[in-house]
Amino acid sequence: MSKTLIRGAQVLGGEIQDVLIDGETIVAIGRQGEIDWSGSGLSAEGATVIEAHGQILLPGLVDLHTHLREPGREDSETVLTGTRAAASGGFTAVFAMANTHPVADTAGVVEQVYRLGKESGYCDVQPIGAVTVGLEGKKLAELGAMHDSAAGVTVFSDDGKCVDDAVIMRRALEYVKAFDGVVAQHAQEPRLTEGAQMNEGIVSAELGLGGWPAVAEESIIARDVLLAEHVGSRVHICHLSTAGSVEIVRWAKSRGIDVTAEVTPHHLLLTDEMVRSYNPVYKVNPPLRTEKDVLALREALADGTIDIVATDHAPHPHEDKDCEWAAAAMGMVGLETALSVVQQTMVETGLLDWAGVADRMSFAPARIGRATGHGRPVSAGEPANLTLVDPAYRGVVDPADFASRSRNTPYEGRELPGRVTHTFLRGRATVVDGKLA
Repeated sequence: MSKTLIRGAQVLGGEIQDVLIDGETIVAIGRQGEIDWSGSGLSAEGATVIEAHGQILLPGLVDLHTHLREPGREDSETVLTGTRAAASGGFTAVFAMANTHPVADTAGVVEQVYRLGKESGYCDVQPIGAVTVGLEGKKLAELGAMHDSAAGVTVFSDDGKCVDDAVIMRRALEYVKAFDGVVAQHAQEPRLTEGAQMNEGIVSAELGLGGWPAVAEESIIARDVLLAEHVGSRVHICHLSTAGSVEIVRWAKSRGIDVTAEVTPHHLLLTDEMVRSYNPVYKVNPPLRTEKDVLALREALADGTIDIVATDHAPHPHEDKDCEWAAAAMGMVGLETALSVVQQTMVETGLLDWAGVADRMSFAPARIGRATGHGRPVSAGEPANLTLVDPAYRGVVDPADFASRSRNTPYEGRELPGRVTHTFLRGRATVVDGKLA
């Protein structure tokens, strides 16, 4: 079995320590040069040594919201290319959304995605099951069968579409409660967003583009936290994007409602001012909001009102973005830049330390999704799912370097901090010196 000795890393940004990996497990950890090997039966002999001075060692990142597109849209992404992108970004586990073709609304489809993830070898893939058949919002999908399948689905979502029927949402919450599942809601009241192209506000009025009001998101969140309280079930809010949504979630948590929420990296950094360029790379669902919203989201992530960062990695082929704004698809890739954006917006602003990043990008998403073996402490006896980051690195984003099949990043040409130098999936290096193994 292979051994790796990571020497002189700052574990969670704190104490400088050496970490020995043997096979799939962390077998020893201690202050630099002070691990006592005597009588332990352990040895670093024959280990691959990584000199990690100045680098941060984190538990492997977990993304609760990824679009891998397979089956059906392999021109955008495949499970293989998506997991390669995930490993490049420091992720050891991703949850794959159900809006594939066919939709992941049966045990057969989620098992196919799960199997493809196993075959990729770069990152664990946990399929998310659809809440309703065909994402049509009319009839519950096979929730129990997907949970009982080999994929063991725990998270259900119609992401890309809102479960707007209150009765269907209530029944879904009641159903998943039986096996401690969670419904992840795409909060978008459809009637309030008909013809919407961007955030409703000053910029949309000046550009003459259909506005997407904040209340379209906030009204669904308010309804769903009340339904979750009524049922006594778990609800998760996908890609929360407005200051008003933050206040609703904060209120719900103060009442003891079992609600969690995520924010995307792009909603922590970009604003609707970007749309003035009419560049469709900035077209996303939910839309980029105002500077006031961005600052509220950062504060909420820092104080724990928002539980996690999730990428909403949404790959598209070139032709779906290289067109006029109205015809362009919504979404942007994010797996390979997520940690850098969080470093810029949260760490370098003093809102989070690296231990906080580990919580929001590993511990908490693994806990919400019940991802066994992920989001674990960096300590002896734990699975060696790890990410090593060089925070001093600065580099300009070039999508030509991406492992993802798609290139629709809003950060092209932008300098971002930090670089993942190594990623380990159960002790096996998937990224070495910043390159895929």
